[in-house]
Amino acid sequence: MLRHSSLEAQLRDLKAAGCDRIFREQLSSVDAKRPELEAAIAYARDGDVLVCTKLDRLADVVRIEAQLKAKGAALHIMDPAVDTSSPAGRLIFNGIASIAKFEREIMLTRQREGIAKAKRDGKYKGRKATAREHADEIWALHAANLKAPEIAAKLA
Repeated sequence: MLRHSSLEAQLRDLKAAGCDRIFREQLSSVDAKRPELEAAIAYARDGDVLVCTKLDRLADVVRIEAQLKAKGAALHIMDPAVDTSSPAGRLIFNGIASIAKFEREIMLTRQREGIAKAKRDGKYKGRKATAREHADEIWALHAANLKAPEIAAKLA
């Protein structure tokens, strides 16, 4: 059984919706770099509709919708059903986008408060510093004239 949020379920839903080109990536919606999302936006042409299965799959939906609108394209979110190709759809989109942004900001505030409390209680250790663990290997690869992107790829 597939969870609705799984990549397989999303692909199934997009194909059932008649999407002829599907861009896919398995990254957090808050990751700074979303190459497939950016490729989809760059690919969009006048009259195109970018379809996304769920609102939470996009991070900055207002920016994305503005970029698509500037290209004459629209955004359609399957769940909740929102289509920015009409004035009513844009109204609903803006309301939902504002609420989603509000929820995200509240979640980040709670997260910061939780981290601050954990630090006060001596329970917060932070993220493990992985670069220092690989220092010898990094220097060896650097000495072998590999560039930083090649070193990063080897250690990924």
